[in-house]
Amino acid sequence: MPVVVVESPAKAKTINKYLGSDYTVLASYGHVRDLPPKDGSVDTEHDFEMKWEVASDSKKHVKAIADALKDDNTLILATDPDREGEAISWHLEETLRKRKAIKKDTAVSRVVFNAITKSAVTEAMKNPRQVDEPLVHAYLARRALDYLVGFNLSPVLWRKLPGAKSAGRVQSVCLRLIVEREMEIEAFRAREYWTVKAILTTPRGQSYEARLTVLGGKKLDKFDLANETAAELAVQAINSRDLTVKSVEAKPASRNPSAPFMTSTLQQEASRKFGFGARQTMSTAQRLYEAGYITYMRTDGIDMAPEAVMAARDAIKDRYGEDYVPKSPRMYKNKAKNAQEAHECIRPTDMTRDAASLKVSEPDQRKLYDLIWKRTLASQMAAARMERTTVDVGSADGQVELRATGQVVLFDGFMKVYEEGRDDVVVDDDDKRLPQIAQGEPAAKQSVTPEQHFTQPPPRYTEATLVKRMEELGIGRPSTYASIVTTIQDRGYVKKDQNRLIPEDKGRLVTAFLENYFRKYVGYDFTADLESELDDISAGERDYHEVLARFWRDFSAAIAETADLRITEVLDKIDEVLAPHLFPPKEDGTDPRLCPKCGAGRLNLKTARSGGAFIGCSNYPECRYTRPLSAPNGDDGSAELDGKILGHDGEEEITLRMGRFGPYVQRGEPTEEVPKPPRASLPKGWEPAEIDLDKALLLLSLPREIGPPPEDGEPVEAGIGRYGPYVKHGRIYANLPDVEEVFTVGMNRAVEVLAQKAAKTGRGRAAAKPLKELGEHPEKGGAVNVMEGRYGPYVKWEKVNATLPKDVEPADVTMEMAVGLIAEKAAKKGGRKKK
Repeated sequence: MPVVVVESPAKAKTINKYLGSDYTVLASYGHVRDLPPKDGSVDTEHDFEMKWEVASDSKKHVKAIADALKDDNTLILATDPDREGEAISWHLEETLRKRKAIKKDTAVSRVVFNAITKSAVTEAMKNPRQVDEPLVHAYLARRALDYLVGFNLSPVLWRKLPGAKSAGRVQSVCLRLIVEREMEIEAFRAREYWTVKAILTTPRGQSYEARLTVLGGKKLDKFDLANETAAELAVQAINSRDLTVKSVEAKPASRNPSAPFMTSTLQQEASRKFGFGARQTMSTAQRLYEAGYITYMRTDGIDMAPEAVMAARDAIKDRYGEDYVPKSPRMYKNKAKNAQEAHECIRPTDMTRDAASLKVSEPDQRKLYDLIWKRTLASQMAAARMERTTVDVGSADGQVELRATGQVVLFDGFMKVYEEGRDDVVVDDDDKRLPQIAQGEPAAKQSVTPEQHFTQPPPRYTEATLVKRMEELGIGRPSTYASIVTTIQDRGYVKKDQNRLIPEDKGRLVTAFLENYFRKYVGYDFTADLESELDDISAGERDYHEVLARFWRDFSAAIAETADLRITEVLDKIDEVLAPHLFPPKEDGTDPRLCPKCGAGRLNLKTARSGGAFIGCSNYPECRYTRPLSAPNGDDGSAELDGKILGHDGEEEITLRMGRFGPYVQRGEPTEEVPKPPRASLPKGWEPAEIDLDKALLLLSLPREIGPPPEDGEPVEAGIGRYGPYVKHGRIYANLPDVEEVFTVGMNRAVEVLAQKAAKTGRGRAAAKPLKELGEHPEKGGAVNVMEGRYGPYVKWEKVNATLPKDVEPADVTMEMAVGLIAEKAAKKGGRKKK
């Protein structure tokens, strides 16, 4: 039977069902080889020769394929239809040839299918080809570049920038986008402006809203009404004049549907509508693809196969009627330059099947399939038709004019099924419906109100908007977006809060370092140009060795230039580069680097032992002022509370401090006898500004002894640890839901919480009952019992456990026999050599 190899067992199972018993379908379980993470895996001295290593987990899968080839001399490589899939096929063929599992007469072919359906698989089997060499070369170039950047740049970061973890060819550029956006937000200064709206009434008593657009005969710009005074004057100008409807204009408008999904747009829409991360979207789509429900999910393409277009049109007609089917099919043209990545769009394999009829129990899969199905049908539906109405109302002297806009949907078209989400909500006044208004009729004023507004900073990136921006800049490729966005979060460079990406101090430092010492390699144009060269390689238009040689020549020189850099030199340089951001000029003209606490020291960038950085005073340890990098203007209110004296407990001073790991309270000062005075961190939700002496003393009194437990003499305690408030007895810790409960919890409540925890973990269970009690040891005392063990019955005496011989029943064990077994086991135990 011919041997067919795919990546995953789920895919193998589905394909096996279609091909039947005439084929052996096996899984490679992803990439079978990779570059070992050590120096020299890409040999820059010998034409970038790459030294591959079969992963230990993959050896058994390769052996299974090799064993299957002993029975049949035909190998069909059916991995995914993209660059990665082509690379896996190439790796498999190379590995099997090295093992001599592929012989001279072995027929090796490559088949690709865009969907795992019976028709797609059987059609692919009729059209075999060889492994696409240019596509493999593009993979090798990309893999070599990522290795050369990561393996050479990451060690520079480790040595020169404490706490930095790694750098990457695309990863570092992606991080730069997030850091630059955050700096834009921090440098943003809100600007005030005002608008005036009026509620007007028709002669028939129906009201509608209009906004002031012309004042003093001049069209208003956004910032023309700069303050409340200007807005009030505008209100008076409207109130002092009679208004008439000058014009009513109704214009037909239409909206066309969005194109079907490709990888990046699917990631964006799943993020907008469900809050899915890029990785979550791709793994969910992978399972839908492997089950045969959707086409391949890594693609730059938005075109659809002709038969799929006709199937979509038929499904629309059956579900919604002929009015929703456009006269001719909609055609979408691929924007992607790289044809190898531009497969068909992501669509359902069966257009008649909606999410409700899908045999999946996982909610994420159902949601994502529903999204793909609706977007695909909508992309082939009729346009939505609207009527947009604009009404201009003004005074006879032309000094004042207001505008009302509205929109009526005449035919919903594709909107009946699906509307694309928006990244940032925009209030659209056009969506309002207007009453019947006639030109020349009077417009009575019901109310005229001014409204204050402030300009908003650019929004932080979500995963969706970040992927969109990377796509616009030509950085990375759809198959890499998910892993890049995940990596920068895993490295601790970026955190996600309410679906927005915020750079950590560590990420800011890495970006500042790279922009200063490796500016070219985190440049958007450079990265995009390199992606274009990789596309040229996959199209067979460029030699990958030449691309690597040119890149390595310049990059290795840049690496060499950093060899003699000292950490202090790097920090000083970053401090200087970030100075306009970290220490912006003050309005009063004073030195922005002057310490606001001691008034003598200067503020500088300092690194923390745990990684990352902060701004601290040069007068340390006399002055302990610090503030995070994320408070560049010094407007970190909590920093000013550092060192605040809360009061005294006896002769000891109780103070509030700001540390690198957050605010804490401290009793006394360090001395030679007590170098580390008692401290207690502020629990989550406790604001530094609200801490007083009583609260500080409560925190310093922890852990609090609740009392002796009912059964034994070990105390039960309540305290606050790294995982929050808890009660403790012996080795059992149980979390309390509320911090305040630490100070009030009584014995009954503590015992109840501890019992619940013990039941969950299995601790505190009653001791196992003996199978047979033999009594006291005749020579040494102590109970001797026969117990049931994990590996069979045994004799137990104190800490000695002696397994019973297989032919002895527990009921037949005598004290004499037990003592003999115990002595024998004890002798063996005592005879062991100590390590």
